[in-house]
Amino acid sequence: MGLPMKVGVIGCGTISGIYFHNMTKLSGLDVVACADLVDERSRAVQDRYPEVQAMTADELLADPSIDIVVNLTQPGNHFDVMKAGIAAGKHVYGEKPLCSSPEEAAELLSLAATAGLRVGGAPDTFLGAGIQTCRELIDEGVIGDPIAATAFMTNHGHESWHPDPAFYYKPGAGPMLDMGPYYLTALANLLGPAERVTGSARITFPERTITSEPLNGAKIEVEVPTHVAGTVDFTNGAVATVITTFDVWAANLPSIEIYGSEGSLSVPDPNTFGGPVRVWTQESKDWEEVPITKPFSENSRGLGVADMADAIAGNRPASASGELGAHVLEIMHAFGLSSDSGRRINVKTTCERPAALSLRE
Repeated sequence: MGLPMKVGVIGCGTISGIYFHNMTKLSGLDVVACADLVDERSRAVQDRYPEVQAMTADELLADPSIDIVVNLTQPGNHFDVMKAGIAAGKHVYGEKPLCSSPEEAAELLSLAATAGLRVGGAPDTFLGAGIQTCRELIDEGVIGDPIAATAFMTNHGHESWHPDPAFYYKPGAGPMLDMGPYYLTALANLLGPAERVTGSARITFPERTITSEPLNGAKIEVEVPTHVAGTVDFTNGAVATVITTFDVWAANLPSIEIYGSEGSLSVPDPNTFGGPVRVWTQESKDWEEVPITKPFSENSRGLGVADMADAIAGNRPASASGELGAHVLEIMHAFGLSSDSGRRINVKTTCERPAALSLRE
């Protein structure tokens, strides 16, 4: 299967805009179709990108010319759409989280392996210039051997800005499954796979009031923990302290820091593709900003799809692989399992540490 690969997108909601913007420009991809339950959304995409044909999801899946299905539906639909894509003989790439449960992820990977197909998934922000620069610094031993890390995602939820925020507080979402993928995928890229998780979780505000339009004043019943904290033990020996929360109004915590035997590394916001990147070493005795020389410093969502297409054509592992997504998903669920059971959870899945990005702008 050569390049470019033909791509069909299912789900034309808020996040799809940046995907269409980038995937219609990234080499190796030819976006030819889109579908959404709301016809007006898919037709709006076709109006903006005439080369992208609006159709139903069934029509898109049945189209033999489409190689990769990109699934941008809401989290509760990820499994069903990707399973249907595999059944239709397509490689599939989904928005985060990969599925709602580790069991669903394992089924997807098994089905894809049997069919000789690939599964991939967001986030692909770790392929951006900022975190790829951090990866290079770690691999070159600039901070020595990584011994610990912190990862903090703190805000007060989505109801003040998102036009339809209720799903963020339903099964399959919450701060860990919504935002945790950025932080834990970045950590897996920098440190490798995890072995154990300890966690605590709570619902702080059982009901939320939407203050954004068009649903201003509507109430949301919260069904998932909105403050999740704990530790992750990585196979390489590093221990990470992690917090994801929709319950904090303000904080001065860093996004991610990696602490090594010879220095420390300040990692940029893993929900972005750029910098800044800062390093403290025993020689410098101070924080110094590191120049960003890697490609893709702007919002490049969809980069993981391009890397996946290139990996299929080149018969190599993809960076934003289904195995990575499934491993991160199990880590995230382990926080809740640990909180509920009061014990440390051993992680059953693993993954290869993704190779450094080879694509260029």
